[in-house]
Amino acid sequence: MSKIRLIISDIDGTILTSNHQVDEQLIEVMPELEKANIPFVLASARSPLGMQPIAHKLGLHDNPIACYNGALVLEGDRTIIQHPVDKAEIQELLGYLSTDYPSVSVNIYSGKDWITNKLDKWSQLEGSITGESPIIKELQDTVSDSEPPIHKLLLIDEPEVIQDLHQKLLSMDFTQTAFYLSKDNYLEVTAKHVSKEHALIEVAKYYDLPLEEVMTIGDNFNDSPMLALAGLGIAMGNAIEELKKYADYVTDDIADNGVYNALEKFGYINTK
Repeated sequence: MSKIRLIISDIDGTILTSNHQVDEQLIEVMPELEKANIPFVLASARSPLGMQPIAHKLGLHDNPIACYNGALVLEGDRTIIQHPVDKAEIQELLGYLSTDYPSVSVNIYSGKDWITNKLDKWSQLEGSITGESPIIKELQDTVSDSEPPIHKLLLIDEPEVIQDLHQKLLSMDFTQTAFYLSKDNYLEVTAKHVSKEHALIEVAKYYDLPLEEVMTIGDNFNDSPMLALAGLGIAMGNAIEELKKYADYVTDDIADNGVYNALEKFGYINTK
């Protein structure tokens, strides 16, 4: 195994517990990684506003964060990588939703901005989870060419509605747009090639490192490609069983300091 020189980690279920707490032991050892010149990079479907407080709590003030599963990678407030959606296809999508699925809550994410056309029960629930507040604005105005790039859409409704919509969209001719379920009633919309796997490749390239020198850590389906591709893929003990098949090593549960223990096992922190 090559010496690891970069670590890319998922957040929810990996760094963050179900009680939204970060492992205090992990916070304490981050200076050791910094001293060893091993960047610790967070990668998540979350927005910048949902990721930056966690990065700051870990002391990762200067490290990149891969937001929206890599559709936007920030270093501080500077954009270093971005893959916006195709606005022509999004305009077509919005027209289709307004006529065929009018009950669906449409949430647009552009940089740090969350935009929706009304504060419905779904956007209120999402706000209570993330602690963010949306900008209320006409959606077609948001996707005009004169507006800033759009990095993600989140479509929310009852599970049966969202899953039916997902199947319909997969059969339609959206050549530049990807659709995937992140929950049974959450449909994520991004540019076609956006994924944590692609984020891994781009962040490694940003640091001019081969993939063999990258450790990745995760717990869910969308983490599997980056675990398989990295030189050292770590699955959490609380990870879904399918993900563990892609891992080189399965660490402890998040409640039992899984990330910290993995770093200790492979010699990247000194506990003596």
